[in-house]
Amino acid sequence: MRFVRPRSPLAAAAVCAVAAVGAVTVVPSASAAAGCSVTYRVGSQWPGGFSGSVDLSNLGDPLNGWTLTWSFTAGQQVTQGWSAVFSQSGAQVTARNQTWNASLGTGATVNLGFNGSWNNSTNPAPTGFALNGVACNGSTTPTTAAPPTTGVPTTAPPTTAPPTTAPPTTAPPTTAPPSATFTNPVKARGPDPWLTYYEGYYYLATTTWNNTVTMRRSRTLGGLATAAETLLFTLTRPNGAGTMWAPEFHLLDGPSGRRWYFYYTAGREPFNLGTQRIHVLESAGLDPMGPYSFKADLLDPVSDDTWELDPGILRLNGSLYLLGTFYNGSQPMFIRPLSNPWTASGTRRVLVTPSLSWETVGGAVAEGGAVLQRNGRTFIVYSASHCSTPDYKLGMLEYVGGDPLSSSSWRKFPSPVFQRSNANGVYGPGHNGFFKSPDGSEDWIVYHANSSAGGGCDMNRSTRVQRFTWNADGTPNFGTPVPLGAQLAVPSGEPPA
Repeated sequence: MRFVRPRSPLAAAAVCAVAAVGAVTVVPSASAAAGCSVTYRVGSQWPGGFSGSVDLSNLGDPLNGWTLTWSFTAGQQVTQGWSAVFSQSGAQVTARNQTWNASLGTGATVNLGFNGSWNNSTNPAPTGFALNGVACNGSTTPTTAAPPTTGVPTTAPPTTAPPTTAPPTTAPPTTAPPSATFTNPVKARGPDPWLTYYEGYYYLATTTWNNTVTMRRSRTLGGLATAAETLLFTLTRPNGAGTMWAPEFHLLDGPSGRRWYFYYTAGREPFNLGTQRIHVLESAGLDPMGPYSFKADLLDPVSDDTWELDPGILRLNGSLYLLGTFYNGSQPMFIRPLSNPWTASGTRRVLVTPSLSWETVGGAVAEGGAVLQRNGRTFIVYSASHCSTPDYKLGMLEYVGGDPLSSSSWRKFPSPVFQRSNANGVYGPGHNGFFKSPDGSEDWIVYHANSSAGGGCDMNRSTRVQRFTWNADGTPNFGTPVPLGAQLAVPSGEPPA
């Protein structure tokens, strides 16, 4: 076993290299050598999380398709990976090749990377590395030829191993092509993001702080960073003509069939923030880019001249609801029933009041509710504390049954579910949304954050995305915000750039 010294003492106990002899496999009527070596490193480690990398070297015959397996010994979990398709069952981790790195020639090395969670006590190196079922020991062992179906061999088997195939003169690439990974941010100036994948494209809208509604689209997630900003609508109505905040767009049923409904916050004039209200546009067809026309001021039927922000849409038990926040001394999150995507059928009801210490940093705030539904369960993930602080973070509710308009029908989780990471240089992560990978197999979170603790609640917040997983109890595990510039595997099913 060879140890690799980490850059920081914190990671030292979790850094090692592993190599092992390939086990003998039987290939009928052929000879083949199997063998591999593995170097495992922990690059960085922080409370609750760490980043790991694996250098896999093929010492045997060339492979067209590979699977690397190993076992964690202290409860570690892979939460996100790149350069391979990762899965985990209990302690056993499986990493399968991507299409672009399936070929692994003799002597070639491929690098895999991942983020993981750990118990904050011990983070030992994995054990039992195996390539295509063959243990990795750093040398090769040839397989023997298949025995004949009849008769007994009359000559002794060869005393030396049959030769292996010569290595290629140029090793296949061991790093991903540009389409295989991407980095955050996906929009440098992108607060309050909303992102969805629809009909082959990612669509992203963010706060503009002016009288325009804009959107960008890209066939790849990383391509959003340089995609053109398209003007969808210019705000001119007297009660909603400026300072556009917190957009969301949803494909919902209307009287003319399914349409995109674009919800946003705006005031009577630019920077007249005390007049911010919720409004909605309607698309002419099924293109998220529009064209759009103004549909309604989505005001409360009882308190129709009240400051309200951060619209969100909840579909539950066949009914439609609007989520938002308002001011009543603190800033609670409300829920209001809708008779259609642009009309309220009742007044707002308080859903969650910010009262816990982590919800009240810089001000008592619960805003930006985003709905997450899976396996019959409904969660609302909301942003807590004031957006100008580095402690802006995510809290969560779960629907437990009963009338969705009643706060007693919702359970508030006692601790935040996603928050700042000083180690990764991520501050004030919040105002999130959720989207699926192109093939529907992965769940992703989009959010904004600052890169310094002194970042404010302005246009310098950037849009970031990362994949998240699910705990054994059925609750989401959002992990830790990843650092800017970290290479992340593209969502599953995304086409090459």
